[in-house]
Amino acid sequence: MIHQHSFAYEEWPDELALSEADRSLLHEARQVTALAYAPYSNFWVGAAARLVSGALVTGTNQENASYPVGSCAERVLLGHAAVRFPNDPIDTLAISYHPKDKSSQVPLYPCGMCRQALLEQEIRFERPIRLILSGMEGPVHIVGSAESLLPFAFTGKGLRS
Repeated sequence: MIHQHSFAYEEWPDELALSEADRSLLHEARQVTALAYAPYSNFWVGAAARLVSGALVTGTNQENASYPVGSCAERVLLGHAAVRFPNDPIDTLAISYHPKDKSSQVPLYPCGMCRQALLEQEIRFERPIRLILSGMEGPVHIVGSAESLLPFAFTGKGLRS
């Protein structure tokens, strides 16, 4: 028997097509890329999240000469949110990037580890995290839930079965 998994996402030509709230959040993610620490890859990533309360949290990638020690912007943001706002779930999270001496016109999707971390937050708070994905310019993708990016995810259910 063959099964199929698919998901829907929105694609907009640029940030001007977004609501003011989404445009503002994406702008914050783009701005915070300047705070990333990426001396090895020269690939700066920024993330900005609006929490249900309206609070704003940001994160950037943090590299290390010992490559496995670094952290992605999304997981830095999740840690920051968990400490500062432990009971305030994320409503919407925007991610952008800026590579040195190159344009960034393709939406950036989270890596597998970040997809797993985002899904865990969705499970924890029992609500989806809406994702806005874009480079510094160009098209914008909006995904309704991190869960759709990680089919057949490993979750706590697997630990209890």
